[in-house]
Amino acid sequence: MTYYLGIPVKKGLFKSPLRSDSHVTCSFFRGKSGNLYFKDFASGKCLTFEGVVMEKYNCNYHTALRIIAKDFGYTKDSSVKKVAVKIQPKFEEEKQTFIQIEAKDFSEPELKWWGSFGITKDILYKFKVYSCSTVFLNGNIYAQSAQHSPIYGYYFGKKENIEQWRIYMPKRKEFRFIGNVSTKTIQGYKQLAKSGKLVVITKSMKDVMCLYSLGIPAIAPNSETQFVSDKILEELKQRFKYVVLLYDNDLTGVRFTNKIRKEHPELIVSMIPRSTGAKDISDYYHMYGRKGTQEFITNYIKKLKKNEKVD
Repeated sequence: MTYYLGIPVKKGLFKSPLRSDSHVTCSFFRGKSGNLYFKDFASGKCLTFEGVVMEKYNCNYHTALRIIAKDFGYTKDSSVKKVAVKIQPKFEEEKQTFIQIEAKDFSEPELKWWGSFGITKDILYKFKVYSCSTVFLNGNIYAQSAQHSPIYGYYFGKKENIEQWRIYMPKRKEFRFIGNVSTKTIQGYKQLAKSGKLVVITKSMKDVMCLYSLGIPAIAPNSETQFVSDKILEELKQRFKYVVLLYDNDLTGVRFTNKIRKEHPELIVSMIPRSTGAKDISDYYHMYGRKGTQEFITNYIKKLKKNEKVD
């Protein structure tokens, strides 16, 4: 990672060395297996060391392995000299990333925008979503809201006395999210009822709140490319009769849906049909309204009952 990215492996957020980036939107983390990953919150990509090489040189997996073998001298070609690389097996200690916001009242246009997904002011407050006038990163101004570019902050409490935020800038085409929350954070988890008939695992806080407005409890991992831990999943199965998976119907969503389906065949897997023109439940609500969304959900449940997946 250090060799190909040109930066030390350490804690905190930093600018991506793989693209032109004026914002700090990347970080390193270790998975449950102990493997090191390079996470780009702006693009949503989560890369292994092979993935970093594939991204840097725009090549496939096998070409990336050949590049690594050549650069590190793992070849039978005696003319290739092994490069000297400083390996850092542990994170360098660094201060935590501090994110703070200056909150303001939701404007009428902001509430109208959220309302188009069925999300009211009361729901925003229940899920601790704030309208931000200014976002500070490590004491410096990172972004300021404007009428054409609002900023919202999802607050997840404090960890080691440091505020945990996920900042959402929906009008940006790129770099719409930054945050200092743990990769293990589950959006909407604290708002779940103790028990119920079903719970939906979806991919965003907006979808969680949209489903809540329809009377359906839901949670979302911190990223669509992640899933809840086995421990959390078992807990959900104890608390709810049915656990439903509802990710986007784009290529990323379909790929990870299929991956999760193979690992957890006991889940009820659902997806918004592409023929509707909507990629997720909040898009569907935005396009077809509350009544149309309720009808869609009712018809889907009838289909599940017919197939004897629910009672």
